Amino acid sequence: MNQFYKYHGLGNSYIVLDENRVDFDIDSTFIRKICSPAFGIGSDGLLLKVNALNAEYGIRIFNPDGSEAEKSGNGLRIFGKYIFDNFKPGRNFFSVETLAGNVTIGILEEDENGASMLRVEMGKALFSAAQIPVLIHQHEVLGYPLKVSDRIFNIHCVNTGNPHCVIFQDVLEESIVREYGPLIENHRIFPVRTNVQFAKILDNDKVELQIWERGAGYTLASGSSACAVGVVGKKLGLLSENITVLMPGGQLEIDIADDWSIGLVGPVEKICHGYLA
Repeated sequence: MNQFYKYHGLGNSYIVLDENRVDFDIDSTFIRKICSPAFGIGSDGLLLKVNALNAEYGIRIFNPDGSEAEKSGNGLRIFGKYIFDNFKPGRNFFSVETLAGNVTIGILEEDENGASMLRVEMGKALFSAAQIPVLIHQHEVLGYPLKVSDRIFNIHCVNTGNPHCVIFQDVLEESIVREYGPLIENHRIFPVRTNVQFAKILDNDKVELQIWERGAGYTLASGSSACAVGVVGKKLGLLSENITVLMPGGQLEIDIADDWSIGLVGPVEKICHGYLA
């Protein structure tokens, strides 16, 4: 009982617990504590294995501030490794139920430590303002001038399982991400807050980005953020359907179908496991 696992995907780390194998309540106070490097194990979030209604496995995804996320590309790859290594599903792909619908996770590569390279079928990107959601009276939010403190940013919004706000720039500066990221995340036009990406196009199949993650802050990598930048770039004619996304923690590969379905490929590594006192 009370066993935990900790993994990272490109420096974006999650703790994994099984709700059927803990003898305590998992609430926002516990999540904030366990994710704290000072008072807990320390991580960028918590993944909770739960019983599924319409898939083989179920997951709930929590940010380090205790709020719940609908979907996470890095989190799902991590969860895929956890399931494959510990539950031996008997094949290299399986379905997972999230708050934003079912996804399929595939194991592409293994090493002596188990699954190492994974693919997640992330579902379809949504561009409707109502579905993101964004409180703007227009169908899609592409190139919208958003005033934030002393700056105006041209924003492009999309839902890739959770809400995202993409900003293309010629130069990426971490200080800008840290200053304006939280202001955009909590802007009044985003009723459930938003993830924020500052991106720089390097070529038609390569993009660099830095991320301010909703409920987590500045982060080294994000799978759903990589997907968001990829589909927005493709919709604007800036990127192709097969894209390499570079982040401070490493790179992910994205492929986008004509119906805006997204595939995400990247590595996962186990950090440690143990038992909670």
